[in-house]
Amino acid sequence: MQSPLPYWQAWPRLLPDTLTLAAQSPLRDAGQEDDLQDEFLGALAALGGSAGNGRLRDVLEWDEATYVAVKAELLSRRLIVPGRGRGGSVMLVDGDGAEASTAANTDRPARRTRAARGSGGGTSASSFDQAFRAIDDCLRKEAGCGTELDYTEQTSWLLFLKYLDGLEDDRAALALLEGRSPMPILEEPYRWNSWAAPKDASGQLDHNAALTGDDLRDFVSQRLFPYLEQFKQRASGPNTIEYKIGEIFSELRNKISSGYTLREIIDVIDGLRFRSQAEKHELSMLYEEKIKRMGNAGRNGGEYYTPRSLIRAIVQVVNPQIGETVYDPAVGSAGFLCEAFEYMRKGGASGRELSTEALETLQTRTFTGKEKKSLAYVIAIMNMILHGIEAPKIIHANTLTENLSDVQEKDRFDVILANPPFGGSERKEVQQNFPIRSGETAFLFLQHFIRMLRAGGRAGVVIKNTFLSNTDNASVALRRKLLEECNLHTVLDCPSGTFQGAGVKTVVLFFEKGAPTRKVWFYQLDPGRNLGKTNPLNDRDLAEFVELQKTFADSPKSWSVAVDSIDPESWDLSVKNPHGGEAVALRSPQEIMAEIAALDAESAEVLGRIRALV
Repeated sequence: MQSPLPYWQAWPRLLPDTLTLAAQSPLRDAGQEDDLQDEFLGALAALGGSAGNGRLRDVLEWDEATYVAVKAELLSRRLIVPGRGRGGSVMLVDGDGAEASTAANTDRPARRTRAARGSGGGTSASSFDQAFRAIDDCLRKEAGCGTELDYTEQTSWLLFLKYLDGLEDDRAALALLEGRSPMPILEEPYRWNSWAAPKDASGQLDHNAALTGDDLRDFVSQRLFPYLEQFKQRASGPNTIEYKIGEIFSELRNKISSGYTLREIIDVIDGLRFRSQAEKHELSMLYEEKIKRMGNAGRNGGEYYTPRSLIRAIVQVVNPQIGETVYDPAVGSAGFLCEAFEYMRKGGASGRELSTEALETLQTRTFTGKEKKSLAYVIAIMNMILHGIEAPKIIHANTLTENLSDVQEKDRFDVILANPPFGGSERKEVQQNFPIRSGETAFLFLQHFIRMLRAGGRAGVVIKNTFLSNTDNASVALRRKLLEECNLHTVLDCPSGTFQGAGVKTVVLFFEKGAPTRKVWFYQLDPGRNLGKTNPLNDRDLAEFVELQKTFADSPKSWSVAVDSIDPESWDLSVKNPHGGEAVALRSPQEIMAEIAALDAESAEVLGRIRALV
C-alpha cells in the first residue's frame, strides 16, 4: 500500500487551484533579463494590475535605471501600457491585448469581492492588495494602533486564525480521503466559521449569528485569547501547530477596542483565500511589503527587515543543501529562513525538482529560528506559514541567555544565516555565558554562531563594519578567534544606506568552521549611486559579487589578503581596496528631486492623519 502523501502535497489534489495565472508566475533569478521582466509583471499583478511608477519601483527594490529599462522593454512588447493616473503609472495587458480591468474596481470595498466559502472561487492579487489597504484604513481609526508595527501585529493574528480555519478544512478533507476520523485543532465555538464568519445556507455571512460591537470585542478578549493561550501547555511538543497557537496568543493582545471596527476587518479577511501555493505566494509578497514598511517606519527598522536582495545574495553564496539544517538565532521577521526555503525548494544552484522525501525534509527537518521579541516572533511564524511551511520551528527565547559551554554536538547546525541586532547591550549576567565578554550584542552573537556551527558548517552573517578594525580587547580577541577557528573566506563590504534608518555601515562575513583562515577575499560593493528609500539595494547590484565570489576573482572592486600579512597584535581586517579609494557616488539632480518629492509626500500623509485627529 502506498504511504499517504504529506499534507502540503496532498491538499492541492483535494482543492481546485483557482489562480492558474499566478501559479505560473516565474520566480526571481538575479541577473537574467527575462526574469527581471517576469518579476516586474508579477509585482504589478500583486499590486492589482495597475500601479504608480514610484510605488512599483519601491516594491521591486530596483534602481531607477533598471526600472526604466525593464519598463521600456515591456512597453515595446505590449505586455504593459501607460496607466491613467497622474504622476506616471503602468497597467497590465491581458492575453487579448486589452488593458487589465482589475484596476477599475480598486475603490470598491474589499469585502464585497469575497467569494462564498465552497464556491471554488479564489482570491485575486488585486483583492489581496485591496484587503491590506482596507485593514490599514480601519486600524488607523483605533487609538491603540498608531504605527506600522501595530498594523502588522493586529493583521497577523487575524490572518493566522483565518489560515488556521483553512488548515482545519484541509486536514479534515485529507482524513476523510484516508478513511480516518477528522481531529479538529480548535473546539467548535472557537473556530473562525463559528465566531468570526458564520455562514447561512447560501454561503454568505449570517448577520443574525455573527457577533459584532461589544459582544464581538468581549468574546475575542475575554474568551478567545485565553482559550488559545492554553494550547502551549496542552501541545504534544514545541514543533506542533498547537504549540505555535499557544505561543502566539500568550504574547499578543487584541488592541482593536471597537467591536464594529473589528467586525469590519474580519469581513475583509474572511474574503481572502490562501490555501493554494499560488495564493500563498501572492499574499506572501504583500506581507513582505508590509514588513518592509514596518521596518522603514522607525529607526530600529533593521530589527525587522533586511533587504531581500542582500539576503538572496548571501543564500546563493552559502548554498544550503537538502539534508542540511539551517539556523537563524536572531530570526526577526524570518527573511533569511524564507529566502533559504525558496532557494532550496527550487533546487538550489542546480535547479533540480525535489522528490517527495526531499520536500518533507525541507518542510519538517531543516529550519530553526530563535527570536526574543514577541512581535517579531509572531511575524516570523506568519511569514514562514505564508511561504509554505505549516509549523515553523521558531523558538521564542533570548538566544544570548544560553550558556555556550552547554552546547553539545546534537545542538549544532550545518548552516547559519543571520543579521543579529547591533548597537544593543546585554546585562552582565548574560555576558558571563561567553568566553569573550562584551556589551555589544553583535559580538556575543558572533561567538554563538561559531559555537553552534558543526565542523565544516558554513555561515553568512551581517555585522557592523567597525568589527573589522576596532582596537578594544573584545574586538581583537574575537577577530583572532574567528580567523583561527574558521576559514573566513569572504567579506562583503556594504555601502551606506543598505539598511534604511540604521545609520551604520555593515559587512557580511562568510566563513566555514573547522580550518584556520589562510586568505580573505574582499568585495567592495559600489552600486554607483547613493542608496536610500527611493534607491534601495537590488539584485542587479549584487550580481557581480555573486559571480566573482565563485572563483574569488580579483577586480577593481575585489582583492585578496593573506592572513600572514595581517598584524598579529591587532588582527586588523579593515577594508582597504588596493585598486584605489572608495569613489563617492554623486546623485543626479533628478534623483535628489525624486527623493525630496517622496519625503514631501510622506510628510503630507502624516500631517493629514494628524489633522484628521484634531
